[in-house]
Amino acid sequence: MELELRGEVWSWRGPAPHHFVTVPPEECADLDAVAPLVSYGWGMVPVTVTIGATTWPTSLWPKDGGYVVPLKAAVRRAEGVEVGDTVTVRLVVST
Repeated sequence: MELELRGEVWSWRGPAPHHFVTVPPEECADLDAVAPLVSYGWGMVPVTVTIGATTWPTSLWPKDGGYVVPLKAAVRRAEGVEVGDTVTVRLVVST
């Protein structure tokens, strides 16, 4: 499954800060259909993510009945992405 979405970068400032993009509800519904087939521990969904010219493997994290895309610091630096920016995210679900 391949999805493309747009979302705003936000930061969680917990003990280990992370940056994310929230997957919109429509795309979450599509992901829910394949999640039982591919998810592992805690509902994580393995994906390959592309933002701009940067592609990397990661997993979507379940949050509040949906999913969030974690953004590595190296990706944010490479693409010049900051909190509050709206980015286009391409997801390919790993099987």
